[in-house]
Order: sequence, then C-alpha cells, then structure tokens
Amino acid sequence: MKWLDHLEEWLITVLMGLATLITFLAVIHRYASGLAIPGLQDWLLRQDVSWAQEATIYLFVWMAKFGAAYGVRTGIHVGVDVAINRLPERTRGKIIVFGLLAGAFFTFSLASFGGSFVWENGAHYRIFSILGLSLDGLTQGPVTPDMEMPTWIVYSAIPLGSGLMCFRFLQVAWNFIRTGELPHHDHGHVDGLEEGVEEDAAPDLHPQEHTR
Repeated sequence: MKWLDHLEEWLITVLMGLATLITFLAVIHRYASGLAIPGLQDWLLRQDVSWAQEATIYLFVWMAKFGAAYGVRTGIHVGVDVAINRLPERTRGKIIVFGLLAGAFFTFSLASFGGSFVWENGAHYRIFSILGLSLDGLTQGPVTPDMEMPTWIVYSAIPLGSGLMCFRFLQVAWNFIRTGELPHHDHGHVDGLEEGVEEDAAPDLHPQEHTR
C-alpha cells in the first residue's frame, strides 16, 4: 500500500490546484467584465461566478483536514516536549504512546460523530436513492447558498479527514513501538535541494567566531 505514503500530498495538490484555478478565473472575470468590449462584456456579465468564493472556501476546508493528517504523518505539528524529554527513556516512551493513542481516539471520535452527522444530513437519502431503496421518511438535506450543492458533501471532509488522521496516529504509534522513532520534520530543509548545495548556499552569519 505504497500509494498511502503520499496520499495527503496528492489530495492537497489537487484541492489547491482547483482553488487556485477557480480564484484566477474569478479575478479575470471580474476585471474583464469592466472592459467596454462590445459583445464580450455583455457575455461576461451574464455569467454567474458568485459560486467561486464559496467553492474556494470549501476547498480550503478540505485542504485543512487532509493537511492535519499530513502533519501527523510527517511530524510537523507543534508539540511541547521539554518535560517529556527529561523523563527516563521507558517512561518517556509510554507517555508518547499514550499521547499518540489519545490522538487516535480523539480523531476516531470526530470521524464517527462526523460520519453520523453527514449520514443524517442527506447522505443516506442520496445513497438510498442510488441503490433504489425506499426513501420513506428521508429528507434530501440542505444545500449550500451559492452552489446549491448538498451540504453533506462539504461536511464529508470531517469524517474523511479525521479518519485519515486517526490512521496516521495509529501508524506513527506502531512505528514508534517497533523502532522507537518519531517522524521529524526539519524546517530548514528544502525538498529537492541536496544537502551539499544547502551547505554551500548557506551564508556564514558569524564569521568572526571561527577566527577566535
């Protein structure tokens, strides 16, 4: 299941690309509509792009949820571990495992409650409709203001993102139990740039210290 190793990157890339494209087209539409070009101006004014802002917001919400899972997998979430690092090795390991399992439990709870909310918010109506099951007593659920899209699709980011985050917590916990290592992100590292190049490009901010 190597495709899981970079699942968040692929999802975030697609979502960010869509948000950027929609924002770009909306801005071009806004400024081009002000140009007094016969025919073109009238056509642009007839195009309704009021949904662009709403779509971009929802895309960023989805990015945030999957970005949180990416943070767990790569270790970029902020954590205060000064006290934990001063503890004996065995005690430190137990606390780390407890913290990871607590994170898994919390995100599993979010995924469960979020999934229940999405189901009752109209997802069950859509699924039953596709399967040809009885729709008695079911409602389609609300829709978004501008796009008129079922809100359960938007809210699906909660169970999906939280579920993936729970999986990453369990993955990191299992790897820590086996190897004793946690994912660590070097904020000074630039992907795609070799270490030798980084060292050559880095300026010496304190050259006088080497001459003392």
